[in-house]
Amino acid sequence: MPITPIDAITLRSWLETDQAVLVDVREPAEYAAEHIVGAQLLPLARVSVAALPEHAGKKLVLQCRKGARGESGCAVLMKENPVLEMYNLSGGIEAWCAAGLPVERSGRSVLPLDRQVQLAVGLCLLTACALGAFVNPQFYLLSGVFGAGLTFAGLTGFCGLARVLANMPWNQVTYSHSQLE
Repeated sequence: MPITPIDAITLRSWLETDQAVLVDVREPAEYAAEHIVGAQLLPLARVSVAALPEHAGKKLVLQCRKGARGESGCAVLMKENPVLEMYNLSGGIEAWCAAGLPVERSGRSVLPLDRQVQLAVGLCLLTACALGAFVNPQFYLLSGVFGAGLTFAGLTGFCGLARVLANMPWNQVTYSHSQLE
């Protein structure tokens, strides 16, 4: 079955009438900082059919910050079970907030994972250029390594740096589930 995009208003209606199970595929720190009420956390790196929350008789909706990780999660699930009916929240939690719908916030600010990747790559490229200019021109080769990594991530949808950053201590949450409710 195809992955069906849905909008925030439709999702709200489904959640209010208990027709859907919402799965947030962002990282624990992102979820702890801000999440849609009722969303169940299942980080993208752990997405599998076996890890899904109970959703029998309900629509399965994946959600992230902007929609891309949710779509990636849907693609992973489609590979495991091609007949699984699933939906992706178009625009993610940003679209939910833009529609004026409520979220729970912890008051803790977290830099989203995609921006952490951009920051890390940008800093590494700047460092490689500075080292190439002031230490040894061979450091310019590091720029090629990062360019190759970005190209690979763009072609395959797999970003090794994102996986590494997702496991960093600042992206791990020590909150108990009851503190999030």
